[in-house]
Amino acid sequence: MKFSKEEKAMWLDDWKKSGKNPWAYARENGLVPQTFTSWARPRKGKRQAFVEVPKQVLQPTRLVQEIMIEKGDIRIHIPLSVWSESSKVILEGLSVAL
Repeated sequence: MKFSKEEKAMWLDDWKKSGKNPWAYARENGLVPQTFTSWARPRKGKRQAFVEVPKQVLQPTRLVQEIMIEKGDIRIHIPLSVWSESSKVILEGLSVAL
């Protein structure tokens, strides 16, 4: 039995809502499981539709190259290169200063 594109779409939509695996759904609805699973399988080589990327996504994001510690109105910027080498000394000094 041949099904139209609309009928296939209806069966697939109903199957997705059911939450069942495709084989069980096909058997319960009198469909040939192999045929039904071929409908449900994504097609290789199918082109994706063009999607416009918003301008803000295209702008490069700044990589974090420092650690910033804030307390009240005080902001301390510590480069990661310094942090990785002497984080213990920096934290001890900050605990005394703050």
